Amino acid sequence: MTVIDKREASRTAATARKAAVGSFVGTAIEWYDFFIYGTAAALVLGPQFFPGTSDLAGTLAAFATLAVGFVARPIGGVVMGHFGDRVGRKSMLVTSLLLMGFATVTIGLLPNYAAIGVAAPILLVVLRFVQGLGVGGEWGGAVLVATENAPAGKRGLYGAAPQIGVPAGVLLANLVFLPLSIFMDEATFDSWGWRVPFLLSAVLVGVAMWIRLGLEESDEFRKSKDESADAAAKLPIIEVLTKHWKTVLLAGGTFIATNGIAYAYMVYVLKYGEKELGFSQTTMLTLLIASCPFWMAGMAFSAWRSDLVGRRTVYIRSSAALVIAAALFFPLMDTATLPVMFLAMAGLGFTLGCCAGPQSALFSELFPPAVRYSGASLGYQIGAILGGGLAPMIATTLFAKTGTSWSITGYFVLIALISLVSILVLRVPSTPARPARLDQEGI
Repeated sequence: MTVIDKREASRTAATARKAAVGSFVGTAIEWYDFFIYGTAAALVLGPQFFPGTSDLAGTLAAFATLAVGFVARPIGGVVMGHFGDRVGRKSMLVTSLLLMGFATVTIGLLPNYAAIGVAAPILLVVLRFVQGLGVGGEWGGAVLVATENAPAGKRGLYGAAPQIGVPAGVLLANLVFLPLSIFMDEATFDSWGWRVPFLLSAVLVGVAMWIRLGLEESDEFRKSKDESADAAAKLPIIEVLTKHWKTVLLAGGTFIATNGIAYAYMVYVLKYGEKELGFSQTTMLTLLIASCPFWMAGMAFSAWRSDLVGRRTVYIRSSAALVIAAALFFPLMDTATLPVMFLAMAGLGFTLGCCAGPQSALFSELFPPAVRYSGASLGYQIGAILGGGLAPMIATTLFAKTGTSWSITGYFVLIALISLVSILVLRVPSTPARPARLDQEGI
């Protein structure tokens, strides 16, 4: 290898690491913004913005505004996917971050129902919609920046960077809420303490913006842009919907359980542990925080394995394991024994991580570069709205109707089976980026 070759290899490796770090940090902060809303919805938004209703109705209303963000996500994915395929990944990542930061900080400043009446919940819904637009365009861009810049044969591992950013955002969000719940009395927390995590977003978004402005477009994207001058490439979403719609639907199906169970695990379980099992907010937040590293470890492990044995193989095994974990989760939680509850949350977190780890590389490899942002984003967001957007409301309603967590367990198992069937049916094409022996296996 010549000196010039060594310099080029070093530059490429540095670019790959920078892209991975940028996608991780930005995604972690965007999802911090998205998840603090979920935590606040479980803990405080009901009485703040929907007073005069029963506790159940207030919780359902707060979770309904949570779902609004998921309705907006496909729209954000389509719009930013279009411009991400036509203009570039970087510009859309910056745009999504600005949208998310603006909406989150404004929620932190928003007067409640007692101050401005019905305008409060209306504005809350609007801002939640803006959050959804931002995060809808975030995932596809972050994934493509990481995978398209990854070294050959390591797309799975590098693609795990934005995936790990998701539980990192959850961890950060709950680490901010935890001291507030410990050191503030309930009246102070309800009055203004819950706003602190939202306002803190301004600082975090500034850090992420500084990192993202230094990112570069990948050589693969620049090449595809130069080669894609036909009419279809000018409207990537049309090509996706006409030529790749089956792939989009099946990709979304593989994600329904991962996202749906994860949101119930992150949001609904906080309320369930407090109201039904008799534990404090602090205890439930601590359990969630302690289980997040297992979630992240599952992502890293399965992403690494996907580079060795194939995305589809790892995804199928992880999806089958999720069916089992989903069946065991609530029976273990209902023991109301802290070590057993921690085992349930850590085990489910690790399994969810194993499902999510290879997802970035798998979704990016399903679509050609010219429509990759649009295709991957749409598939991801369809799974998100059918999974995570509805899960907390469905779980709350099922328990209210049946009085038992077995109904929620049945729901978990059902969507886990849907995702397992989806990955079994989905055809995952071979790619030159993976080791030759994997391409020969056709997985």
